[in-house]
Amino acid sequence: MNKYKKIGLTALAGSLVATSAFAGALSVSGGASLGIEHTNGGAADTGKTFSMGNSVTFSGSGELDNGMTVSLSFELDKGEGVGQANAPFDSHSLTISSDSMGTLKFSGHGGSSSTSAIDGTAAGDLWDNYDAEDGLEPNGVGSGDNMIMYTLPSIMDDLSLNVSYLPTGSTTDSAVGYGATYSGVEGLTLDYATGDDNTVGNTGTGTVMEASYAIGSITAAYSDYEYDTTGTASDDDVTGYKLTYTVSDDLSVSYASEEVATGPTTKAEYDEISASYTTGGMTITASMGTADDRDGSTTATMDNERWALGASFAF
Repeated sequence: MNKYKKIGLTALAGSLVATSAFAGALSVSGGASLGIEHTNGGAADTGKTFSMGNSVTFSGSGELDNGMTVSLSFELDKGEGVGQANAPFDSHSLTISSDSMGTLKFSGHGGSSSTSAIDGTAAGDLWDNYDAEDGLEPNGVGSGDNMIMYTLPSIMDDLSLNVSYLPTGSTTDSAVGYGATYSGVEGLTLDYATGDDNTVGNTGTGTVMEASYAIGSITAAYSDYEYDTTGTASDDDVTGYKLTYTVSDDLSVSYASEEVATGPTTKAEYDEISASYTTGGMTITASMGTADDRDGSTTATMDNERWALGASFAF
């Protein structure tokens, strides 16, 4: 019996190698970044800090005889936090797609729900630049390990629809999300998504709307993210906008503003001016920003200023 198994597996392995249906290309992409930043005032005061980030992503894809495309991606990146310092694997996913079926993506780690895929603000999540944990932070919904995302086949030109599902885990409830993207007008992109909170015991829902419009050298973007906690008035609302002027193919300057609110009166405000210059595979960035009432109060230490310089290298 063991002999037959061995013969069968050998024949199967030979067929896999011989057929072009399983041929695919493996590519490696990655980059490195260097940065220095300074934040003053209160618990967010980091002094001048230097950081370096690096990661490498391996991805491969191949087309089967039935026309379906199978893609695999996984990232090597040193983790952070308890138990993650020496963990080599970060985001990893398997994607199966075809024109008639649409796209089905399984994410073992680093997956996004329909909502979290677009819930970054138009301003660029300025609140997250201030690392202290004493400020207001928006509630995210529906993301976790073993995420499933299905993008429907094209129903009409320039309209994309998707649905996400997160199964029940040891510390999470199941969650469903729905999203849509429309780009049928030149220069305009509209995104909408809504989904459940997957935190055990929570019955909240997150809804995000984004719009961006580019005309000539100017791009304007606006976003609104609302987290509705059932039965309470302490709902989150994060709005942001960004104006970008493209000076040349290499240089752009931007102004961004963001507000994080909890309930009708508690809010934090952020503003930032930034510039980006790209040459070859290197991008140099510089930014200056302010934060007002990070925790929603008028405490003086919750008003901060921040500047940052960075350089990233792609390969």
